[in-house]
Amino acid sequence: MKLNELMPSVPKKSRKRVGRGESSGLGRTCGKGANGQKSRSGKGVKPYFEGGQMPLYRRVPKRGFSNALFKKEYAIITLDLLNRFEDGAEVTPEILIENGLVRDLKDGIKVLGNGTLDKKVAVKAHKVSASAKAAIEAKGGSVEIIEVKTFVNASTENK
Repeated sequence: MKLNELMPSVPKKSRKRVGRGESSGLGRTCGKGANGQKSRSGKGVKPYFEGGQMPLYRRVPKRGFSNALFKKEYAIITLDLLNRFEDGAEVTPEILIENGLVRDLKDGIKVLGNGTLDKKVAVKAHKVSASAKAAIEAKGGSVEIIEVKTFVNASTENK
């Protein structure tokens, strides 16, 4: 193989050269049809534009409340995953990330009671379900909740 024999894997598609005379096939109006807003440069209107009529997204009443902006999403760990650690090990969010059991911490770690636990482990997590806590403590392990510091209202702090 020589440098002059190299070919691209996908052949190059020739670019449309518009406005180069009537015989080119894309002369005069350049394939954009007759006059009007869509024939001008800069495309035209947005897909949701309704020609000046009150648009649907403004006509439809907005009801209810969404708490989506403040929703907390936790990385989930089940009791089965805790069996991967040695007997008497301490399980923290850092160790879970290090071992690849959790990819992203998100808003914290939550331990759920799915599956069975065979080993004694000390768990440090942001949230623990009641069934998971009971299962861990039944095997002689311990559960520690990690407190996340949040904004404290000045009016409630003085009371």
